[in-house]
Amino acid sequence: MSIFSNRLKELRMYHGMTLQQIAKLVNVSHVSYLHWEQGKTEPSISTILLLCNIFNVSADYLLGLENEDGTRKYKLN
Repeated sequence: MSIFSNRLKELRMYHGMTLQQIAKLVNVSHVSYLHWEQGKTEPSISTILLLCNIFNVSADYLLGLENEDGTRKYKLN
């Protein structure tokens, strides 16, 4: 599983939401959402932005480019 899929599942569980609830909010089937959490597929950029708004996190955090404290994981030289 990817950092994205792990964080997606962690955020959903932290917010106490079901697969069905999140899927409804982003207008996809619960199976499609489950595939994101399992790392089988990935959502569109517009859906990633919607998920960031729902979970109140940055896209950098959700995609694994940023740590929980907001620091960058990877630095460019």
